[in-house]
Amino acid sequence: MVEIVFGFDFGIKRIGIAMGNTLTGQAQPLTVVNAIDNATRFKTIGALIDEWRPTRLVVGEPRHPDGAEHDMTLRARRFANQLHGRFDLPVELVDERYSSVVIPAKRGEIIDAKAASIILQQYFDDHANN
Repeated sequence: MVEIVFGFDFGIKRIGIAMGNTLTGQAQPLTVVNAIDNATRFKTIGALIDEWRPTRLVVGEPRHPDGAEHDMTLRARRFANQLHGRFDLPVELVDERYSSVVIPAKRGEIIDAKAASIILQQYFDDHANN
């Protein structure tokens, strides 16, 4: 059975979203949600979930290069917990500390969606080997 999976690059100002499926194991950028407030953010995400019907959500977990946690690590975990609580879908965290190596340092809407696709692709690659 082919499953749709969403990937998220959480940020305080923007959240990049990617999608992919378990048949191809390929991720692609979908969109960016401007994180004005929680109600608007989750309403927009909810509409995307209703439209695409993913069966799993993947959230990038930022860390320092040495693996140590920082403020954004906790925020990303909280976001993952909120996704699970609001949409009752399985949510997995993926170590994203090396995803920034393959995208430019400049942030922006297109880059955030690409970062989400890198996070989701890492999830697919990690699970293809299991």
